[in-house]
Amino acid sequence: MNKIKSPNLQSFDYTQDKSPISRLAIAIAAVILLLTITTPALADGIVIPDPPPDPMPPEIPWLTIRYHRVDVTIEDQVAITRVEQEFVNEYDWEAEGTYIFPLPEGAAVSEFAMWVDGKRVEGKILEADEARAIYEDIVRRRRDPALLEYVGRGAVQARIFPIPAGGSRKIELEYSQVLPVESGMVRYVYPLNTEKFSARPLEEVSVRVEVRSKDAMHALYSPTHQDRLFVERDGDHRAIVGYEETDVLPDQDFDLIYTVSHEDVGLNLLTYKESAEDGFFLLMVAPTVEVDRVIPRDVILVLDVSGSMDGEKIAQAKDALAYVLEHLNDEDRFNVIAFSTGLRQYARGLRPVSEAREAVRWVDDLEAVGGTDINRALLEALDQVDEERPTVIIFLTDGLPTEGVVEIDQILANVESSAPDNVRLFPFGVGDDVNTVLLDTLAEQQRGATGYVRPHERIDEEVSGFYSKISTPVLADIELDFGDVLVEDTYPYPLPDLFAGTQLILVGRYRLLSPPGGGGARLARGGGGGRATRITLTGEVDGEMQEFVYEGTFRSSGGDADASGRFIPRLWATRKIGYLLRQIRLHGEREEWVDAIVELSVRYGIITRYTSFLIDEEDILTEEGRDEAKDNYAATPAPAAVGAPAAERAEKEGGLYDSDSVGGGEVLPEEAAQVVRLVGSKTFLLQDGVWTDTAFDPSKMTTVKVGFGSDEYFDLLAARPEWGAYFALGERVILVAEGVAYEVVEGEGGPVEIPPTHVPDPTEPALDDLAPEPVQPDQPAATPAAGSEESNVAPSNTLCVGAIVAVAIAALLALVKLVLWRR
Repeated sequence: MNKIKSPNLQSFDYTQDKSPISRLAIAIAAVILLLTITTPALADGIVIPDPPPDPMPPEIPWLTIRYHRVDVTIEDQVAITRVEQEFVNEYDWEAEGTYIFPLPEGAAVSEFAMWVDGKRVEGKILEADEARAIYEDIVRRRRDPALLEYVGRGAVQARIFPIPAGGSRKIELEYSQVLPVESGMVRYVYPLNTEKFSARPLEEVSVRVEVRSKDAMHALYSPTHQDRLFVERDGDHRAIVGYEETDVLPDQDFDLIYTVSHEDVGLNLLTYKESAEDGFFLLMVAPTVEVDRVIPRDVILVLDVSGSMDGEKIAQAKDALAYVLEHLNDEDRFNVIAFSTGLRQYARGLRPVSEAREAVRWVDDLEAVGGTDINRALLEALDQVDEERPTVIIFLTDGLPTEGVVEIDQILANVESSAPDNVRLFPFGVGDDVNTVLLDTLAEQQRGATGYVRPHERIDEEVSGFYSKISTPVLADIELDFGDVLVEDTYPYPLPDLFAGTQLILVGRYRLLSPPGGGGARLARGGGGGRATRITLTGEVDGEMQEFVYEGTFRSSGGDADASGRFIPRLWATRKIGYLLRQIRLHGEREEWVDAIVELSVRYGIITRYTSFLIDEEDILTEEGRDEAKDNYAATPAPAAVGAPAAERAEKEGGLYDSDSVGGGEVLPEEAAQVVRLVGSKTFLLQDGVWTDTAFDPSKMTTVKVGFGSDEYFDLLAARPEWGAYFALGERVILVAEGVAYEVVEGEGGPVEIPPTHVPDPTEPALDDLAPEPVQPDQPAATPAAGSEESNVAPSNTLCVGAIVAVAIAALLALVKLVLWRR
């Protein structure tokens, strides 16, 4: 059998078949497999200016990046990335320097263009060793470690012709790479961490990704930008994902994961393990967009028409209800209840969808007048619930209870005792005069979610956007069983229902237990080893239980070298902090909740207005400092439940708890951004001029001194290139890794024991296990390479060689598609 013995493709055994076509197929396969063994792409273009002439300052800051645009096409795992950047010289002198574009491993550059006075600038492709020598030389000369995160990567390099004061240079580059499928997931990464390389915020940054897949796509998920992502699905096989911001210094890579499966409901697992601690996991559960069977249900709309709703509020609320009524499914039923001092109802009970238009006209005639009897309105809605059908209650109010039962605890008790298990309650608070404790507790008790429509937001947009997500139910009362893996501390809790076109992102902790009798789970091959186990998803469809069984692998070890799941611990901590903050606000303070908030905030750098101790406490890394922070936090007066601050707080905490990305949807406060850095799975605080790992306890640990720019400094990076992202923080860094606290200092430092260089794990999957599925024969041809006849440009010899290699690879890809497809 044909074998590939090692990742560097040094040896092949094709003695069993010596036909030319077989040898060609083997060679082609080898090239493709080489391309599939990729790490996250590091491809953020940088201009490194030369020092200006005397009598100018000896060092010139970074040039300004005016815009950074990325356009990506992914078709059956082949990603073509097109990058466009413009660099501006905003200084009073002429500037020149070097442009470097760090390349992902296995990438083939098909186009590189920099235009000066209508002429194309020459460039060359650097191998990883040559690029590293350039990075290290720049670090030594400029005493700027910013480039260290690119250690170990190849690059495209070009000389920047002099840029006059006020002038600019535009860069265009295109490269392709093969994205492997791992456990049904395809991952694309583009670094956007341009903060270090621009003199001021970018006027524009945008990433557009078009994905086309022969297999049905389920989840489309960005652990870094999910809360700011635009997603347009065109069925199950095509999607467009977009991210765009202005006047921003991006501080996170753009990370996109999509999952493929032949199942109606896809399930995919990512895990991350830190040293001897319990592991972290992320589970993506997503149905297909195109569903054949929709669960019939009842929708009850409860609208506040008290006098305070008069004017624009009632007009927008009517539009919101009209949207819901016009988007009911064919077998749904509905009713509308309007409340103020008394009640008005569209009908005595639930009505068929055929009456929706008549109900819209009835809603349009409503007037806002009277008080607010919330208790009566909710009890009336619950009295109409049919316990045999799933029921959604959408409740809109802009104020406090002023009629009937007005005690919040009594209203909550009345609702809880009257609500059947099949009810999901979704309150919307309109304006800042609502009682946030009432609304959030209602949602918590009845497994719904709260929406807050602030004074500057539109009711109809908020409600229609929410309803579009839950309009097509697929699976209710979801339960998950993880076999012999102990899973705990999961969020969200309880599990929500599943809707077509949506996805459930579940995060939690896990421990590997010994399987009873040796069955039910087994050791799995993979980085650091792990255990494969059956994951069973059950849920109700139209009164009938359905079961889906999947297989996932939980890692038994890991660390810095395992980059794919580094975001999971912080995402888990973000959700847990949001959950704990809400529990304190709704149910009162508990010592264990406060302790957990402080510990998680310090460990993972999660800053909110309620955890500012991370910035204020100078000794927060010590046990005594954290105890003081807990005391100060506990002494803070409980906030009010009503008013603009209460609504803002409820909205922020909800954003943390519901967040699907590591930032929690919230940009760090400006003062925090100056002293907190999030790198990989670690958090660093700036203390006394030193970027300090929050895993470092100065009262219990001593450091190994490493001289900045010394031979030992670069030897460490040679042995652990992944630490380059940490050392890139600055000239003074404390890093805790592999049980050692390394401190980067000025001067020579002390003796440093260099850890052994990582070598391939014998338990790693063979290369043929990592290969993507055969590319289909209808894939479009590659873009003409730089230096080809179509380009009408004469690039340098080095770039030409790289372009020829790119064309050859593209041709080989096309051949292998045909050979594999015919076979």
